[in-house]
Amino acid sequence: MLNPMDLLRSNLSRVRIPEPTNRIYKQECCISFDTPRSEGGLFVDMNTFLAFGKDCVGWNYDKTGNPVYLHIKQTKVLVPEDRPLKKPTLMAIGVDGGFDNHEPEYEETHSIVLLPDYVTLPFPSVELPEKVRLAVDAILLAEGAERKEQLAAWTAEKKEVSAYAMNLQQIDNGIMVPSSGWICSKCDKRENLWLNLTDGTILCGRKNWDGTGGNNHAIEHYKETGYPLAVKLGTITADLEGADVFSYPEDDSVLDPLLAQHLAFFGIDFSSLQKTEMTTAERELDQNTNFDWNRIQESGQEVEPIFGPGYTGLVNLGNSCYMAATMQVVFSTHSFYSGYYKNQSLKLAFEKAPADPTVDLNMQLTKLAHGLLSGKYSVPVAEGKDDPNTTATTTKSKQEGIPPRMFKAVIAASHPEFSSMRQQDALEFFLHFLDQVERAHAGKPEADPARSFKFGIEDRILCSSGKVAYNRRLDYILSLNIPLHAATNKEELEAFQKLKAEKISEGKEVSSDEIVRPRVPLEACLASFSSPEEIQDFYSTALKAKTTAVKSGGLTSFPDYLVLHMRKFVMEVGWVPKKLDVYVDVPDIIDISHMRSKGLQPGEELLPEGVPGEEEEPNKPVADESIVSQLVSMGFSHLHCQKAAINSSNTGVEEAMNWLLSHMDDPDIDAPISEGGQNVVDQSKVDMLLSFGFQEDVARTALKASGGDIEKATDWIFNNPDASVSTDMDATTSENAPTAADAGLPDGGGRYRLIGIVSHIGTSTQCGHYVAHIFKDGRWVIFNDDKVGASVNTPKDMGYLYFFERLNS
Repeated sequence: MLNPMDLLRSNLSRVRIPEPTNRIYKQECCISFDTPRSEGGLFVDMNTFLAFGKDCVGWNYDKTGNPVYLHIKQTKVLVPEDRPLKKPTLMAIGVDGGFDNHEPEYEETHSIVLLPDYVTLPFPSVELPEKVRLAVDAILLAEGAERKEQLAAWTAEKKEVSAYAMNLQQIDNGIMVPSSGWICSKCDKRENLWLNLTDGTILCGRKNWDGTGGNNHAIEHYKETGYPLAVKLGTITADLEGADVFSYPEDDSVLDPLLAQHLAFFGIDFSSLQKTEMTTAERELDQNTNFDWNRIQESGQEVEPIFGPGYTGLVNLGNSCYMAATMQVVFSTHSFYSGYYKNQSLKLAFEKAPADPTVDLNMQLTKLAHGLLSGKYSVPVAEGKDDPNTTATTTKSKQEGIPPRMFKAVIAASHPEFSSMRQQDALEFFLHFLDQVERAHAGKPEADPARSFKFGIEDRILCSSGKVAYNRRLDYILSLNIPLHAATNKEELEAFQKLKAEKISEGKEVSSDEIVRPRVPLEACLASFSSPEEIQDFYSTALKAKTTAVKSGGLTSFPDYLVLHMRKFVMEVGWVPKKLDVYVDVPDIIDISHMRSKGLQPGEELLPEGVPGEEEEPNKPVADESIVSQLVSMGFSHLHCQKAAINSSNTGVEEAMNWLLSHMDDPDIDAPISEGGQNVVDQSKVDMLLSFGFQEDVARTALKASGGDIEKATDWIFNNPDASVSTDMDATTSENAPTAADAGLPDGGGRYRLIGIVSHIGTSTQCGHYVAHIFKDGRWVIFNDDKVGASVNTPKDMGYLYFFERLNS
């Protein structure tokens, strides 16, 4: 048997000295949420620099054969309670020079451990080989990969005032900037646009390394003219401090203290907007926000903390509550509970993971599931008192929660907004998350837990000719308008409006307990989705002319979990996003059986496929500009918005938005709009695919879906084995049977029970706070980041997303 030092020397080839570019993990296990403060400490693999808790390090040895580990253990140090506070010098929390977040102090010890027998050598020690000493020093000195993200979360970006702002020359050339519909003055780009603050020219931004972004027209304009400052149009809101101003000569984002004045020069007037907002609406908004805040967070209520399996809080990583609230509800569903916890152990996920498990979605979702559902980390925080005469500890009635850093890094890798530390829309995150899970299960859709949320929607369009068209699409959420005219408390509302007018005329303010909000039943929101709606200027292929049509909607399948999105955020004139101040009365049980789509009925005749002649309607399909401009104002590209309007038959903004969200990743989404709204397919390419043995209808569909590229079309066919012409790209579906797109989706009865609510506090989805309420073990529970407790007064009427589970008949 070798002595410990000889054993270490015989394994020196497995020890690496880290390079500056290596990512070094030393704060958290990559498979569990164990840290150096956990009972077994943390083991850093001295070959890969990945960290493992005591329970997982053996699995890593079995998988890689790496035997040498740096063991890091932190033990709490008792400090006097009256220690002086250090004055912060940096706008940051929990970092050197930042605000003291009153964290207890810990003493750190290190040793070298050799697996599989856990042979231990002390560190520091002069007897250790130099290579090991150098490697350990480099690991301990390096900024941990987890810590780098933490710093990014809390250290505020400090912008300097531009040297060009105070004396900026502005040219009076008559330009007035509209509040939407912008386009680069040198190309057709409609996103990533910058307004030059000297001459009012709107130009696209820089081209990114991957070809996305703009065409460099804004920077070229600066090189030609020397006009120094530009503001990014999509970032201008009523809160001017959030606007993105760039200085070309300083080559940096800057502050422009006179931005309101510089924008007013081109007709974007914020001073008056600000002033009127402050007099009445802003104060009302303040009251409402405070009211929402208290009611949704159940402030002032004695919320009893809950601990144990399924009751683990998530640490806020800096504006990450949108993610925390969503994931808590997602993991309360059977499909995600089974897929990532019950049927998949941490060991199995690690064995299947690539060499770096920190970048594997399956591993990080399994880690998050086990962290939330096992109960291992849902324990009351124990605090030792600084009393030498006693060993007793007092237990705080809260938990520390787990930080979902690695999960956030993986899920955000393909989405620049979720990578940032800004607040995000919980709905957008939920859809992006399900999309990533679906992609990860591309080869095995039957194992995809995201399918439990997926369902088909069918729009029936009745033309004045008496003929019909059916549009089908798939979705994960049912997005509902809130019809304020259906409020059940109209008398109280009228009385409140009178009282408010009297108070304003007397120069008094309405107190928050006097405010009356409209109460709209959920049934009215569901009815507004499926009720018939007139479409003006509908082009009828039967009449070969524009006419009026009637559109109605229904569901072709009922999912296991139905998610309802309440459309509370609307855009008002003058660039002002507004949140509807309304209650929606949501019952515990709903029945949507009446919303099932019936498909083509006996005696109905389909509208003919659109092939207009030269003397009739022009070949190129026309998008409804009002739909396009509304979508563009939400930040989508003009071409994508046109396609969405055309492919949803110009039926409305909601339909176009749904089409767009489900087709953003289509291979031909950036291809120009072609004749007849379809991509014209080259017959020679069809013939080539026929020679490979594919059917003609499948070949045509694949070429349309891949912009005419034969290689991509072949991939498309192999990735869509059930493909036929009647996929969800079809405008007309003549049979009641589900199309290939519907096939295999869950379906059942229409009765559902409310199991989860994600509520939003604040004036916009990009700011404020999200909280989840979940029905667990026969009671409602509030999940507010790392705080988990029994809900006293569940705000069922204030939700943004409602999650329903199907009741089995």
